[in-house]
Amino acid sequence: MIDPTSTVSSLLRTHATERPDDEALRFGDVRRTWSELDVRVRRLAAALRAEGIGPGDRVAVLDLNHPSCLELSLACAWIGAANAVVNFRLAPPEIVYVIGDARARLLLVGPEFAGAVGQLREKLGAVERVLHVGGEADEYEAFLAAHEPDTDPYDAGPGDCFVQLYTSGTTGFPKGAMLTHGAMLAHAAHVAADFELTPTDVVQVAMPLFHVGGTSYAFLALAQGARIVMARMPDPAALLDMVAAEGITHTFWVPALMGAMTQVPGAADRDCSSLRAISYGASPMPLPVMRASLALFGPKLHQVYGMTEACGVVSSLGPEDHGDPAVEHRLVSAGKPITGCTIEVRDPATGERLGTDEPGEIWVRTDQLMSGYWDKPEATAAAITPDGWLRSGDGGHIDADGYVYVTDRIKDMIVSGGENVYPAEIERVLAEHPSVGDVAVIGVPDDRGEVPKACVVAAPGATVDPEELLVHARAHLASFKCPKTVDVLTELPRNPTGKILKKDLRAPFWAGRERSTV
Repeated sequence: MIDPTSTVSSLLRTHATERPDDEALRFGDVRRTWSELDVRVRRLAAALRAEGIGPGDRVAVLDLNHPSCLELSLACAWIGAANAVVNFRLAPPEIVYVIGDARARLLLVGPEFAGAVGQLREKLGAVERVLHVGGEADEYEAFLAAHEPDTDPYDAGPGDCFVQLYTSGTTGFPKGAMLTHGAMLAHAAHVAADFELTPTDVVQVAMPLFHVGGTSYAFLALAQGARIVMARMPDPAALLDMVAAEGITHTFWVPALMGAMTQVPGAADRDCSSLRAISYGASPMPLPVMRASLALFGPKLHQVYGMTEACGVVSSLGPEDHGDPAVEHRLVSAGKPITGCTIEVRDPATGERLGTDEPGEIWVRTDQLMSGYWDKPEATAAAITPDGWLRSGDGGHIDADGYVYVTDRIKDMIVSGGENVYPAEIERVLAEHPSVGDVAVIGVPDDRGEVPKACVVAAPGATVDPEELLVHARAHLASFKCPKTVDVLTELPRNPTGKILKKDLRAPFWAGRERSTV
């Protein structure tokens, strides 16, 4: 069991001392033992200090997955700084905003983004140096080699931030969640306990490191001393091949990726027998994709619900619920709280705790919580109560068996004729129709306040008949929940992390009007 009073740096030194020659990290042809990783991190720490970077400072990374990002986070932990990992899918003005908000003094840039950074350089006022990583213009290896390993770690406490990940910003600019030594190690301990992760296991880091599904998953493995196998990009076929070639035991994927995996030619012929735990989350899992994934992988699935502000996972639906037809209704739940997390549903207006099956806002209490949003005390106060509860902003309820059901963002809830309607419930039904490839339900103005509207994208090779889809909805939903209209679109607007921007879908219908739930 991980000691939550430890620091990330002390854990790395422990692994390097006790298991120096065991492999810690694999990335393509790159192999690093624990001893080699420790030396590289301490060389990088010395290099950062030589640049004048110290406690409280921020550095940043704009790159696809690469070991340098993990090494930078570890080096920041060593010197008391923090790594602000930038979402590489952001538009240029958003990249400028995030790097500027973090006040990053050093920026590591991968070859795919060197040109963009060159064009944006004059707008990155706080950045004193841009360091190129990988490719023919690599400067990173020389940056490390020029320094001897540092031997004087910063006296970090559990509450010191060393990684800063930015929220997806579906309603405004992203906010930097400050993730600390104590919170990240608590998350690692809790998830490892529930998912039976040991030092002999092999963890695939497939998701981008700007997301908790990438960085927190990597630190989950690092904390336990498990071997990390990192992918630069989440390619469906390549990840399946990696599972077989590397003997992957634990991984985290998102539903869209899993849907693509089920369509990979010969997917069923891949040897995925080493896998013991496939975690998935970050967006709802359509039931057709769920069934196809169960057919491909068997009941090894853990549906996880979490958030950046809690370093990742706070609840999980385990394999026993995925594989039991008697509790198939639980497949749309987020499972039960993991070790170390308490979840309650509260009235979003009063904060009063609600009873079984009563809908409200999901609140979380755990030692995995961020220390706050970087340089945003008002936003922090709005998200974390004085007694330590995180207000998730997600609507949901808890059933009599203690299973958490996440319905929607509170702001996406539709109030129709005095009834609360949760779009996710309607979307699950519509997604079952064979003509639907993608779907989002929004509230639009009506004489009763608002009514549901379905915005759908046709499945490949299919044509959506709006009236047929409405008939399908009426057969499976109460009348007040059924969409009144269907708009067929070529695509749905999404933010850079793939979340649907419902505010953009709603905007044309609410122009000049007020919406009480926005």
